[in-house]
Amino acid sequence: MITLPTLLLVLAADSGLAVIPRPAHLTPRPGSFTLTGSTIITTDARSRALGGMLADYLFPATGFRLAVRPSAPSGARVVAIRLDATLTALGAEGYRLDVTPGRVTIRAPQPAGAFYAIQTLRQLFPPAIFRAARVPAAVWTIPAVSIEDSPRFRWRGVHLDVARHFMPKEFVKKLVDLAALHKLNRLHLHLTDDQGWRIEIRQYPRLTAVGAWRRQTIIGRPDPDSTKWRFDGQPHGGFYTQDDITELVAYAQVRFVTIVPEIEMPGHSQAAIASYPELGNKPDTLPVWTAWGVDENIVNPGDATIRFEQNVLTEVMALFPGRWIHVGGDEAPKTQWKASPLAQARIRELGLKDEDELQSYFTRRMDEFLTAHGRSLVGWDEILEGGLAPNAVVMSWRGIDGGIAAARAGHDVVMAPGSHTYFDHYQSADTTAEPLAIGGFLPLDTVYAYEPVPAALTPDEARHVLGAQGQLWTEYIPDPKRAEYMAFPRACALAEVLWTPQEEKSYPDFLARLATHLVRLGVLDVNYRPL
Repeated sequence: MITLPTLLLVLAADSGLAVIPRPAHLTPRPGSFTLTGSTIITTDARSRALGGMLADYLFPATGFRLAVRPSAPSGARVVAIRLDATLTALGAEGYRLDVTPGRVTIRAPQPAGAFYAIQTLRQLFPPAIFRAARVPAAVWTIPAVSIEDSPRFRWRGVHLDVARHFMPKEFVKKLVDLAALHKLNRLHLHLTDDQGWRIEIRQYPRLTAVGAWRRQTIIGRPDPDSTKWRFDGQPHGGFYTQDDITELVAYAQVRFVTIVPEIEMPGHSQAAIASYPELGNKPDTLPVWTAWGVDENIVNPGDATIRFEQNVLTEVMALFPGRWIHVGGDEAPKTQWKASPLAQARIRELGLKDEDELQSYFTRRMDEFLTAHGRSLVGWDEILEGGLAPNAVVMSWRGIDGGIAAARAGHDVVMAPGSHTYFDHYQSADTTAEPLAIGGFLPLDTVYAYEPVPAALTPDEARHVLGAQGQLWTEYIPDPKRAEYMAFPRACALAEVLWTPQEEKSYPDFLARLATHLVRLGVLDVNYRPL
């Protein structure tokens, strides 16, 4: 007797329909379509660039330089891409993809949807389609199918911490490509922290001249007794020039990925204070931090510091055209503010209750500033403490309670709980067989089982849940290959959580499709963790 999971495995293996994330509606049809060198890609004016992108995707492995034209002669084998305003019910990212023996038809109301149809189409081909050189004697056949698809959530993200360990621009581009392949549409870049400042700010050149470089890095996890800490003796650093950022933003935009920059404040700021000591609460000159953990050195709440942060954000906004600007707000110990005459004077002058309300005041000043410039402030869920800024989006990382509180208060929420989305956590209970990680345990099935909408929310409140994202904090992720190992295949599971209707999800079916998908990732030189 064949059980349902076994049947699903067989169907996925035999049909070639190993698409991740699983489309909302997929109907196999009889027959197949074979791509040849004479196949023509036809587009309308608004989808011409996408036609060119599809041709570029297909050329390396096939060796076919497919023509991209407004029309094709009768009887030609065609891949047709066009925008169709009658499909608006599918939303800005939805699409229809129909494959028959003679024709592939992509229709979408907006370019983003047509782009996602192309990502699905790529996954219908054998995994060798992702090769970067011609595959001799290959036959490029895909199964006939009808797909109608659109995402469940608007915010489908991956977060990359480039502050703890700097990641080269080329890897950020690769991550954008991998995000787009999985229909993820946000890349949250954590650009500043205690251990490094990674973005050129022309008004404040010392942020990168000083703040982008640390003398050395702690080895292993910090012992509670700091006298036992050992360091590697190797300087570490790097930063993105404004030209680099412009290039990354443009690269991401073409792939329908919005980069969300994060500038941490008032905590996680020792690299900034090392660069400009007047930002701190003490007269000492600090180094860029060389250890991990929560650091007591936070910026002071004075007007000059608020001006500094707003000047930084002005340059950031000029580089990142997306709506969202993340200002951190997490893990800001108030020890120094409690002892600071300036901070205490501010609390009295503003009629505030305590240091938490002072941080809320600080965040509100950023919220007003960003709102005045047509942007939306995003912050980690600590920004709820002491009162939430009026227009803030909350990123809920310490469980789901922050997300629930923010949604109930009418604020948009991005879910990022450590329990299900922290890809820096161990992937196996046998930690001795895994690279050193920060801790935790987040196996693939736990990621797949995640439900971003908390059960406690009413349908009206649930509308504020924009989506979720996977976090790659890099204290123990020193390079791109380790980042890939920690992100994949867990990011594949999260992509399906965020795209596929809840009722269409099936973990056995996902694993069956993942077997083929991992071959694709291998072809793409992704150092995924084997199952």
